[in-house]
Amino acid sequence: MDYNIPFYYDALQVRPTPKLPSDKDKAEEHNHHVRPKDTIYSNCIWGNSNEIVKESRYSHVSRETKTEMTFTVFMPSQAKKSKAPAIWYLSGLTCNDENFIQKAGAQREAAHYGFVLISPDTSPRGAGVEGETESWDLGVGAGFYVDATTPKWTNNYRMYSYIHHELWDIVKSHFPIIEDKQAIMGHSMGGHGALTAALKNPGKFVSASAFAPISNPSQCPWGEKAFNAYLGQDKEAWKEYDSTELVRQYNGPLLHLLVDQGTEDKFYKEKQLLTENLQQAAATNEKTRVEINLREGYDHSYFFVSTFIPNHFLFHSKILIG
Repeated sequence: MDYNIPFYYDALQVRPTPKLPSDKDKAEEHNHHVRPKDTIYSNCIWGNSNEIVKESRYSHVSRETKTEMTFTVFMPSQAKKSKAPAIWYLSGLTCNDENFIQKAGAQREAAHYGFVLISPDTSPRGAGVEGETESWDLGVGAGFYVDATTPKWTNNYRMYSYIHHELWDIVKSHFPIIEDKQAIMGHSMGGHGALTAALKNPGKFVSASAFAPISNPSQCPWGEKAFNAYLGQDKEAWKEYDSTELVRQYNGPLLHLLVDQGTEDKFYKEKQLLTENLQQAAATNEKTRVEINLREGYDHSYFFVSTFIPNHFLFHSKILIG
């Protein structure tokens, strides 16, 4: 397969890249190999008086989800001259790749530090799985960043592999990022996805942060519903996507984690997030450094996220660029 489709960002336009060498065996093995096909839009944002900086949204057909997927990339002006560190952001329940980029004000921070910012979608869309649009916390907009194993969901709901294998390779191949200087963050369900990604892949992300993450999904109603549907009744399998369980077992390079949690968050009060469980588990592992901040009066919304997004970029910058 090739990527000879408009895909690479520069300061003025999205332009075709040279055709990549095809691998016949790989093409035959992966007959649903990703084919980026459209730039949905490209907006000017947070440049300076001498340069135009754009954020672009892309679509492509995914081999993992077997649907059309979208993702958004912000490219700072620094990435015109050389490769740059990158931060991935995973969004929460009911969101897509646009919620964060339109509400959080993260581009200002990414432009300041010179970070590429990558925001994928939260689930497949249009897969045609029975019942996928019936509930806001399961199915469309609620992929939970797992690879489903139950027969109903396994063919399409493979968000873990989509992000950490398929989209990872696309970004690495087509955008000027420093591969060993990447971090990940997220909100709510996306906070769960970000923390589990860093804990499951030692060394892949140098740091991770989360706003109001679902910290112990195997022990809360949201997680129990999603994991039972996607992963089946074997609760041992659930632990592979549970930050509280994973942080106990983590045995990679020293990993820095940051969590912000609002005290007036409805879901925190309803025991959906279980922040303290993560805190207690992390305290037992010398290979993780976890900072958890309870923010008095803040809720679960993007008002909360936008308030503390500068803190998260500062946290990642100290590790990514020193």
